[in-house]
Amino acid sequence: MAVDYTVIVVYLAGMLAMGWWGMRRAKSKSEFLVAGRRLGPAMYSGTMAAIVLGGASTIGGVGLGYQYGLSGAWMVFTIGLGLLALSVFFSARIARLKVYTVSEMLDLRYGGRAGLISGVVMWAYTLMLAVTSTIAYAAIFDVLFDMNRTVAIILGGSIVVAYSTLGGMWSITLTDMVQFVVKTIGVLLLLLPIAIVKAGGFSEMKAKLPTEYFDPLGIGGETIFTYVLIYTFGMLIGQDIWQRVFTARNDRTAKWGGTVAGTYCLVYALAGAVIGTAAKVLYPKLGSPDEAFATIVKDELPVGVRGLVLAAALAAVMSTSSGALIACATVANNDIWSRLRGIGRKSEGEHDEVKDNRVFILVMGVAVIGTAIALNNVVEALTVAYNLLVGGLLVPILGGLLWKRGTVHGALASVVVGGLAVIGLMATYGILANEPVYYGLLASLVTYLVVSLATPATDAAVLAAWRERLAGRSSEPLSEPVPAAQ
Repeated sequence: MAVDYTVIVVYLAGMLAMGWWGMRRAKSKSEFLVAGRRLGPAMYSGTMAAIVLGGASTIGGVGLGYQYGLSGAWMVFTIGLGLLALSVFFSARIARLKVYTVSEMLDLRYGGRAGLISGVVMWAYTLMLAVTSTIAYAAIFDVLFDMNRTVAIILGGSIVVAYSTLGGMWSITLTDMVQFVVKTIGVLLLLLPIAIVKAGGFSEMKAKLPTEYFDPLGIGGETIFTYVLIYTFGMLIGQDIWQRVFTARNDRTAKWGGTVAGTYCLVYALAGAVIGTAAKVLYPKLGSPDEAFATIVKDELPVGVRGLVLAAALAAVMSTSSGALIACATVANNDIWSRLRGIGRKSEGEHDEVKDNRVFILVMGVAVIGTAIALNNVVEALTVAYNLLVGGLLVPILGGLLWKRGTVHGALASVVVGGLAVIGLMATYGILANEPVYYGLLASLVTYLVVSLATPATDAAVLAAWRERLAGRSSEPLSEPVPAAQ
């Protein structure tokens, strides 16, 4: 295992080095939070794919393949569909807004007053997303070093917090690009073909497994529909995803770079399901489907390759964790704390804002690590986060982008009613039930339509300013001209 350990240690040291490099580049708020809004197609595509494909997509995707066969790809597949929809239909408009958070977009569209409440909902979502990603370190370090769960969470979480605090989005962008390459090599180019060969090829897999393992809809239509509601729509509105869109050099980069990343996600989804199916042939009686990834890596891969593939799993977890962490800190600082203190966004110098955001990343990072140590049920926590996000924020966000008659009163009522409905229904039906997101989303939609039509239309001046921002005529000064990142 010495070679495997060396690969992992070199990888982790490289992440910290990227953080140090990013610290020297992130000299303004724009540089720190959105990488100066100047990523080119290659870096944008790689980093976007890295953030959406986390531990749930890698370890969880293989586990679903182990449990359901090829139809286990649907969870990650719906993530890819969401990213494709965002990129093709909305990303160009989002990139032209030149904002930092989803709540700022809501304020621009509705004329203020929507940001604080939506910010609290978005903060809860990004916090729990970061927590669930951080917990995944325990599983990976347990395979590597037989490490105590708490120590593993502190070690992995501290590295992510360190490089994120040092360089902000620049550090996260650089590390995510490395993580994208490591995942591509480790999972797609190494683990996938080795797993198929070890299982005897597709013919042997079909001979040893029930036919439903090769049914594209074997996981069930209701499950697929729920995945679409939670993950496809969740991709359209999450702060962690939007903050990456804000890093694009221009709207063309956001559209086509995101399309490439979404297509990559579809391939990754199928690969995870095939690896899981192969693991079912090799280890038919594992205690839990989530053990499939670690077991096939530990038992079937040669020395060195095993370390690289485990580094790929670590990369998947770190990319999602760091993206969620900076999103959580950005929302906490810009949408909640600044509003509560009554501080205008333009009232402080750029260097002071960088320091403030560093402090918030550090504080949120400590909170994430502490919560991850205390939390037991990861699936329930992530379900609560996505239910609140989709049930509370999907309608006012998409309504603001698509329907000019939507009003601030409709948006606020939609957030409150949808959020409370989701919470109440989870208490009634159970956290993992499908009904909360179904009925919560419906309640949010009806409330938005009724209240918007019953209240005065949004002021014409607000809508005119909104259209100006959508057209790319932003009042925000761009960062100093430097060569664009490719």
